[in-house]
Amino acid sequence: MTFRYSRARLLRNLLLAGVAVVALGGCAINRTSSPSPDYAGMSAGQSQATLGELTGRYKANPRDKGNIIHYAAALRAAGQSGQAVSVLELGIQTYPGDVDISVGYAKALTADGRFEQSLAVLDNVIRLDAPDWNALLVKGATLDQMGRNGEARQLYIQALTIAPGEASIEANMGLSYAMTNELGTAEQHLRRAVQMRGASSQIRQNLALIVGLQGRFDESRALYAAELPPDQVENNMTYVRALLTQQNRWDAIAKS
Repeated sequence: MTFRYSRARLLRNLLLAGVAVVALGGCAINRTSSPSPDYAGMSAGQSQATLGELTGRYKANPRDKGNIIHYAAALRAAGQSGQAVSVLELGIQTYPGDVDISVGYAKALTADGRFEQSLAVLDNVIRLDAPDWNALLVKGATLDQMGRNGEARQLYIQALTIAPGEASIEANMGLSYAMTNELGTAEQHLRRAVQMRGASSQIRQNLALIVGLQGRFDESRALYAAELPPDQVENNMTYVRALLTQQNRWDAIAKS
């Protein structure tokens, strides 16, 4: 497996991690509120416990909108994107035309590699006169994963005009630049993101990753250490070094 494939796959997974969803159990939607808990940034134990709790809530009331969205998000974070798609397909039957359910469905489709289907869902819910910034963010993440990075960044810029100071948008802009190997620009956007409202542990870990990919291991380790237990910090640093080793091998092959 080449470095480019390894890093691209990692960044694709991170692009959807910080996208906001409706607060659990809430009825009213406030697009300027902080994102819900970021399941992708949890430790393995926390993720397992959270998924178990949300599974119970969903089984107890599978028609509740918050339960549907959060259960699907936890499934996606656990790598069960196909099951998340199934949950949200049932959710759409219960809430036809609902923007939040549709955006969650599009996220699950993107995570499952069904990019064109995801874009079709999003285009059906994004109003030209009053676009939803969260839908724009998911569409941008989908386009990034398709290699259409310039189009994605235009959507992030549009989303930032609607929700200025929203950390998840700035973070995805940074990851978009990381996907095209513009790590300095990526770091600038992620450093802005960690200072914004809604900045999650996952976003701070993304900054640690980008710093590490530039070879600044001590700084990267310190950033990870502020978010994770020691064993996970070392695991992450080992992975960052492996990515850089693969990069060097790829560069050597490319020059031969």
